[in-house]
Amino acid sequence: MHPMLNIAVKAARRAGQIINRASLDLDRVQVSKKQHNDFVTEVDKASEAAIIETLHTAYPDHSILAEESGKDDRESEFQWIIDPLDGTTNFIHGFQYYCVSIALAHKGIVTQAVVYDPTRNDLFTASRGRGAYLNERRIRVGKLDRLADALIGTGFPFRDGAGLDAYARLFSEMTLSCAGLRRPGAAALDLANVAAGRLDGFFEQGIHAWDVAAGSLIVTEAGGLVGNYTGESNFLHENEIVAGNPKVYAQMIKILDPYTRTRQSAA
Repeated sequence: MHPMLNIAVKAARRAGQIINRASLDLDRVQVSKKQHNDFVTEVDKASEAAIIETLHTAYPDHSILAEESGKDDRESEFQWIIDPLDGTTNFIHGFQYYCVSIALAHKGIVTQAVVYDPTRNDLFTASRGRGAYLNERRIRVGKLDRLADALIGTGFPFRDGAGLDAYARLFSEMTLSCAGLRRPGAAALDLANVAAGRLDGFFEQGIHAWDVAAGSLIVTEAGGLVGNYTGESNFLHENEIVAGNPKVYAQMIKILDPYTRTRQSAA
C-alpha cells in the first residue's frame, strides 16, 4: 500500500472509532443546524479533528479542504479533501448508512482515496493506476449493459429547494429508465458501492468536492467512468456528478445532459 494511502487509512479508522462509539448512545450526541436540512454534530467535528491531526502529524506541510473547517491557508501541491462523516442525517437517526471519506489530490488530481464504512467495517481504497480494493480484495464495477436492468443510486438536492422541480422530473424519467432508483443518503458510500458493483450507477447535483473526491477515484480505478451531467471530466468542483460502469454511464448521460447546471451557469 502507498505510504500516503496508509496514513489516510489510519486516519479513517480513527474517525470510525469515534463515530462507532458515539452511535452507541445517540441521545447524547449534540446536533446543530447549518441550514435547512443540513446538520452537523459534535461527532463530525471530533472525527474531522482526529483525521486532520493524523494527516498533519505525518505530513505537516500538506493543505486541507474539509467539510466542517473549510480550507486551510497552507500552500502545497498536496491537498487532503475530507468528509469526516458523510451521511450525518442518517447517523443522527441511527440509520446505518454513513462513512468517512478521505482523498489526497496532487496538483488538483486525486491520487489516493479511502472510503470507510464504520458500521460494516468496510474499507474501500484506491491509488491512481493501481486499482480499487474493498478490504484488500480487488473490486470491479458491475457488468450490466442496459440501464433498464440497472440499480441506480442518487441523492436529492436537499439544500437547494429551487432545484426540486427539475429534479422531480429527472427522478421520474430515471425511475422509468432503470430497474430501481435508490437514495441511501451518503454520496461517498454510494460511489464506493458503484465501484464494488453493488450499484450500477449514481448521480447527484448540489454536492461538494469532499462528497465525491475519494469515491470518484475508487470508481475509475474499478473500471468505471465519472463525470458531470454532460459527460465531461470536470466534476470535482462543479457540484454535479454521474458515475457508473461504462455502458450504463453512457445511457445515464443521455438522460442527465438536459438537466446539467454547468451549461446554465455558463450561459
